[in-house]
Amino acid sequence: MSNVKVFVFLAGLTALFGVVGGAVGGQTGMLAALGLAFIMNFYMYFNSSKTVLKAYRAETVSPEQAPELYAMVDRLRQNAGLPMPTVAIAPQRQANAFATGRNPEHAVVCVTRGLLDLVDADELEGVLAHELGHVKNRDMLLQTISASLSGAITNLARVGAYAPMGGQRGQRSALAPLLAILSPIAAMILQFGISRSREFKADAAGAEISGKPLALASALEKLQAGARRTPMNIAPSMAPLAQVNPLSAFSGGLASLFSTHPPTEERVERLKKLAQSGA
Repeated sequence: MSNVKVFVFLAGLTALFGVVGGAVGGQTGMLAALGLAFIMNFYMYFNSSKTVLKAYRAETVSPEQAPELYAMVDRLRQNAGLPMPTVAIAPQRQANAFATGRNPEHAVVCVTRGLLDLVDADELEGVLAHELGHVKNRDMLLQTISASLSGAITNLARVGAYAPMGGQRGQRSALAPLLAILSPIAAMILQFGISRSREFKADAAGAEISGKPLALASALEKLQAGARRTPMNIAPSMAPLAQVNPLSAFSGGLASLFSTHPPTEERVERLKKLAQSGA
């Protein structure tokens, strides 16, 4: 993802945050919101991995604690020409995975306990290779900062819908509905800013890194089916970081319009075509 696209997307989210702040507290609220956005972006640049790991309740593991997983990540990252990432495991029963960190030198690859229990070795390689594809494509920082800002916008909009509007109480009834719809607007911006295409690119990169596109396709089918059966208690703003939508059990209807994940069926079909072409 180009630096220009990253800048435009983050600037757009920051501006929206300022607009919501202005609606809540006038000019003072706008300046406070913009200042907070700057602080958040600065903080997330250096602490993105810690924030995401905390959200998923994940803990890093050493080679002694998870030798097979660690060795698999090490082998795949060498195939990808990447430095060794930190390896982490989240306690969730849902099978899923994600990558975070500000750059490949500070990357973290995390899997859930549910994933380790569900997939076989080849499928696990495919899942890990997909996440290393995100690392190689440098998706992680944008994903994490956008998740943080999107969550902040949603929370501020909810507060503003019930709070006095910077002394302009007469406008409260008119502004409340506007603030109430800012949450889905923020979700839509997140959807288009991050772009569903990043998942397709990570799938393709994962197939190349592992050399097993069909194993990744099989894993994605298992992950999607499992996510529909087993809910995950995670903030919606953090959901786009996962390999498949961890909130699939709650999705449906209009909710699918705001999904940052492309349809798993389409991802699987593309991976099968890659396998047929010998990729």
